[in-house]
Amino acid sequence: MMTSRDVPITSSELANLWMTFQEKTMIIRMLEHFIEHADNAEKQLLLTHYNNASKAIDIIKGIFQQEEAVIPIGFTESDVQKGVPKLFDYLFDIMYLHMMTKVEMSLYSLFCGMSYRKDINDFFINLTAEAQEINCQATQFLLEKGVLVRPAFVSMPKEVHFVENKNYRNSFNLFSETRSLNTIEVSLIHHAIETNLVGMQLMIGFAQVASNKDVQNYLVKGMKLSKKIEIDLGEFLRQSYIEPPATHAGKATTSKIPPFSDKLMMYNTSLLTSFGLGSNALGGAFSLRNDLPAKMALLAKDIFTFAQDGGKIMIKNGWMEEPPQIEDRNQLTK
Repeated sequence: MMTSRDVPITSSELANLWMTFQEKTMIIRMLEHFIEHADNAEKQLLLTHYNNASKAIDIIKGIFQQEEAVIPIGFTESDVQKGVPKLFDYLFDIMYLHMMTKVEMSLYSLFCGMSYRKDINDFFINLTAEAQEINCQATQFLLEKGVLVRPAFVSMPKEVHFVENKNYRNSFNLFSETRSLNTIEVSLIHHAIETNLVGMQLMIGFAQVASNKDVQNYLVKGMKLSKKIEIDLGEFLRQSYIEPPATHAGKATTSKIPPFSDKLMMYNTSLLTSFGLGSNALGGAFSLRNDLPAKMALLAKDIFTFAQDGGKIMIKNGWMEEPPQIEDRNQLTK
């Protein structure tokens, strides 16, 4: 009787497993530094995700070996330096975990819908559930510590309304008052700012310890871009008399000794930049006030340019591992 493992993996399944291998080997290296400096309360949560990631890597290796596919390099022990001072301060490790599990939930949910072989589909379903569980635990942990800001509370609706006036969308009319944000718009803005606050501190820490000058200059641009996104989107909340999220925790320390390779820091930045582009597109698509998608489009241009520049640096230094390629039939038929 044929089992799902008897069916070859598809191009999309190969791609998604390859991308997961890159992300999982990267996050393991990050967690190794965090675990080394974590308090007991934080360490258990970090270790749980570390162990889950290790198991996922072993499963991917097993599938690749069965398919007689080369195992990617990803990120190895050479990409993390142990015994160095911690790069980030109070609770940044859990804030980073909270942010990265958001990325993982989005990725693995997408990969589930792109998987056709049952064992691989089950694998991504399990990874999605693990990321959701860790994200939930990290959320509650940070709320209990008082360092994670909840989105704004609002009065509960008592009646159902339908949009009757085209001015509901129009925010560029000088002769009419701009309506306040709706809850969908507030939630998307809050999510973007919350992610950028952590991303900004990550860029600050990375920039302090980068060995390559091009990388350092690039990460400084990332710091400034994150700040610009936070300020620009925060202004939309302030116009509706809502304070943007902020936190006193999770700052970069003053250490200039690198715990991570430049290659790893660039990949982590690239992954978060790609996630930022996706979140930006989502925010623009679901907003019904036309000034918000316009601002999102301008920010997306800046994020895309930043991503392109990062790719050039990675290629220049030989840090961009090439994904599996489709057969080049033009070359094969020459």
